[in-house]
Amino acid sequence: MENHNEPNYKRIFTDILIRKYPERLKICGPILRKKELTVLDILELNRLIFDTENINVNQKHRSFNKTAILQILDHQKKYNLNNSQLAQEFRLSRNTVTKWRKLFSQGKS
Repeated sequence: MENHNEPNYKRIFTDILIRKYPERLKICGPILRKKELTVLDILELNRLIFDTENINVNQKHRSFNKTAILQILDHQKKYNLNNSQLAQEFRLSRNTVTKWRKLFSQGKS
């Protein structure tokens, strides 16, 4: 059974692509064909579709749950990124990344 608390991102992004950006459907197809989308997939789709359009406006309304934060921190570890590089890649504040690392490193100790 589907989780009704979470938006159906596949459907949302597919509708946006079909209606507004049909030329980008081909590059987003491999991600949309996955069985389940991760937070990293959603962020990548957002980047591919909207590129730099309204980045500052969209930035103010982003939030991440614990699973998303842990995936982002795992991405940092996997690709050996420092906090500044990770923040730049995901368009986050360096202070946010530092706060997340402190918060989640305490739970592991």
